Formats: sequence, C-alpha cells, structure tokens
Amino acid sequence: MSFLTKEAVGRRKYTPEQKAQFFSVLDRCGSVSEAAAELGFNQMTCYQWVHKSRLPERVPRDRDADQRKYTPEQKAEFFIVFDRVKSTTQAARELGLNPATCAGWVRKAGLKSYGKPGTGPHPGRDEYFRLRKTVSRRKAAAAVGIHLRTAEEWDQGIRKSGGRRIYPDGRIVDYKRGVTTMSPPAGSLVPVPVSALEKSIDPRFLTVQEREMIRDLHAAGSSVRAIARSLGRSPSTISRELGRNTDPLMGYLPHGAHRKAAARRARPKTAKLAGESDLRDYVKDKLLLRWSPEQISHTLVEEFPDNPEMRVSPETIYQALYVQARGGLKREIQAALRTGRTRRKPHNTGEQRIPRFVDPMVMISERPPEIEDRAIPGHWEGDLITGAYNQSAIATLVERTTRYVMLVHLPNDHTAETVRDGLVKTMASLPAHLRGSLTWDQGAEMATHKSFTLATDMPVYFCDPASPWQRGSNENTNGLLRQYFPKGTDLSVYGPEDLEHVAQELNGRPRKTLGWKTPAERLRDLLLTT
Repeated sequence: MSFLTKEAVGRRKYTPEQKAQFFSVLDRCGSVSEAAAELGFNQMTCYQWVHKSRLPERVPRDRDADQRKYTPEQKAEFFIVFDRVKSTTQAARELGLNPATCAGWVRKAGLKSYGKPGTGPHPGRDEYFRLRKTVSRRKAAAAVGIHLRTAEEWDQGIRKSGGRRIYPDGRIVDYKRGVTTMSPPAGSLVPVPVSALEKSIDPRFLTVQEREMIRDLHAAGSSVRAIARSLGRSPSTISRELGRNTDPLMGYLPHGAHRKAAARRARPKTAKLAGESDLRDYVKDKLLLRWSPEQISHTLVEEFPDNPEMRVSPETIYQALYVQARGGLKREIQAALRTGRTRRKPHNTGEQRIPRFVDPMVMISERPPEIEDRAIPGHWEGDLITGAYNQSAIATLVERTTRYVMLVHLPNDHTAETVRDGLVKTMASLPAHLRGSLTWDQGAEMATHKSFTLATDMPVYFCDPASPWQRGSNENTNGLLRQYFPKGTDLSVYGPEDLEHVAQELNGRPRKTLGWKTPAERLRDLLLTT
C-alpha cells in the first residue's frame, strides 16, 4: 500500500506499463478497489481508467458481499445473537456478517427487527414487567440494566418516539420543538365548555382579543415579528400560535384557535384521595395515628410492593388536607398533623425575589440620567476583588467620567462593616463636589449601605442581579488590576503603600476613551477648573 500523501497521490503520474498492469490485475480479481490496493495505485485514478475504457461489466459490486456463502452453523449463531439483541444490524456487526444477507434470513423467518441499535422497543421491556410482579421498581430496573427514570416512565405507560414522549392521556411532549400538544382521537371533536373559554387565565396565555389582532395583522400581510411588536409578545409565541392553530382550509380563525388552545389546557383528572378506596382508608388511618404524609408514602411501598395502586406522594396527601377542591379527607384529620395548621403555610417559589438587604435598595434604573451619560463628574463605581479562597479582598473605586482609580485597603476581613468604614475613610479624602454617588452590585459587603450614605451623603445605586455590564468601567479596571494581583493570591500581604503605588500606575496610563489623556490629568484639570 502506498504511503503517499493525498496531495502527492493527486499529482502522481502513472506510466502506460502501470496502467496495463492494473487492467491485468483487474481481469484477475474483478474489483477496482482490490486491484488498486494490490498495486498501491490511487483508487480514484483507477476508476477513471475503467470509466474511460467503457467496461461496464468489468467491475461487479463487492463480489464477496454478493457471492459469499454462509454455513448453517453461522446462520444458527446469528439467530442466537439476534434473539438477544433484537436488531439485525447489531447482530450482523457483532458476528462480522453481511447485514443484507442477515436481513433476508430474518424476513424469511417471519421475525421483526428493530433496526439500528437504540431504536424500537427496549429488548428488556418484557423482562422488566415480568420482574415487576414480584420485585420493586429499583430491583427490576437494575436487573434489565435500565435507568430508574426509564423504569418509572414504563410504569406510567409513557412511550418514546422520534424525540417525543407520548403519555397515556394523549399528551405529546416534543423536546426537539419544545412544545406540548394534545392528540385527540382522529376525527373526534373535543368539547370545550363556554366557562373554559371565558375563564380568566394567566397573562402569558393569548386572549381572544390578541388572537383577533393576530388574524387582522396576518391577513394584512404583516410579518411575525411585526405582529409580535404590535402585541408586545415574543415572535416565537406568534409563530407557534399560527403554526398550531391555523386551519388548513379556512386559515387562521381567532375564536377557533382560542377553543383549540382551551382544549389543550384542559387535563381533567380525579384527585387520587377524593373517592372511597383502600388507599384513602389507609392514609386516613395513619393520619389518625399521627403519622406524617412522608412516612405514609414510604411505608406504602414497603407494605404493598406488588400493588401499584397503593401509591401516593406526600404532596398529594397535603393537597387532600389543605385544598378542598382537590381534597377529600375530612377537615378534622388536619388536627393530626404536627403543625396543627388549618391552612398551608406559603413558601417562596422563586417567582418573587427576596429582598437582598434589610434596608431597601435603590436600583440602578432609578439613577438620574446625568449619571448615566457621564456628563457630571463625581459619580463612582465600586466592587471587591478577592484573593485565595475569598479570605482577603481589596475594594476598588472608579470615577465614571475621568476613570480615576482608588483602592481601599481591607487588612483583616471584608465584612459589611469593614468595607463601609474603608469606603467612608477613602471618600472623606475627596472634595464634596466629587462625592456624588456610588454604584455597586448586590454583594453582601454592601449590607450597611444606608449607614454609608448617612456618613458620606452619597446615595448607593445597586445593579440588577448578574448584570456586570452596568458597572462597565469598574469591571474593566478589575481586569487591569489582575495584572498586579493575580487570582488565587493572598491580598492581605499588600499594604496601603502597595495599593497606592498600583493606583498611581493605573492613573498614569493614557486611555483611548479619554482622548489619550491619563485619568490623573483629567482629574487634575477637573480640580483646577472647579
């Protein structure tokens, strides 16, 4: 075999003798690829020789694949592997056989192949359900080698197809498109009560009025993005609405679309503990014994391992106790709960952000416009840079107009009180007209921002969470400071003199944004003119 590079092979010239030698070998083996490999010739060049010579019958397809004969023992071995993996392709690959020949064997035997590995029903699904009659879900999943989540979906009757999850109630979750739909039986109409259409729903859902506007704007030729801007919605919302609810014959009908959307939202389901059942009686008896819902839920699995009907989550029990609409357990049973509450205590769901500090923050959105456009000097941005394991820190201050840098020494720690005292001392060295305001992130070191404002008469404006660009000058300066204080170093070893030296070097650098003036020069001019 030739070891020439691809470029060299492309430029290689063959002699007439080599060409004649190739056809001689081709007559013997009948395969262009075999002849080229035997002589070490470029395969594409050899194919061109054959094409130009107009010898169509000279090069049969892979004769080994077409004419190879397998023994009965190989065929029997194939079916043994096929019974195990349920895939023609995988079994043929495992034994080194021709997949086409093996597919013919399977077809003639009247069997069904699940194609490529990983497609079709799992080969261990039947075995899993057989084991579930006697053992727990976890043990059955471990026996057939599947994940516990997959076993849970099998028990719930969920099927997977083409990247979609198909639920027993007809709900289809398409993860590729990121949508959930309901699939009623073909040709059937889903009745939607008028109350469902007129019901006040969450603002994230489109209303009838918005759907009428979509119809009018779409009929007028407006684009999806133009419609979205008119309604104050995301373009993807309008695109999905038109894609889901447009009738193939009548086009987009707003009221018909609203009925379809309401039908998809409705997922009626009877509460598990609403009606009389053995499960309800069991839960009721254990609650009277002052068992907690979590204890009841786990004990059901231990006492009834083979009965999937005797299953209930702690949350379902709590809903039965506290929510009468989905409940069913008598109100006096609530007294059995250890808390003794008749109403559920609300918990933070993450939808509303808990105030960061005791003293209310003034957000950056309330900062005056003259601070935003850097027209008036004296407004500062601040932050901390921390050392190894966050054990040491330096407070950094940058003036927004001149980009002048001041570093605050924090020798012992960087608690809120220490940072406040350091900032107050540093700001006291400035004239009054340069103490305008301070913009900071929502770090815990600014918990005492109100006392800082009282001491310096400087309001503190807080950035939005995870929005470092709102303090762009300070973030840029922190990056420059890492030239002097690399990450992972102990910052407590630097004294006030070291910080002053670093600040002087930064303030002595010419800046493009200042017209190649230095921050020190701009601050000096500012002080001289005022």
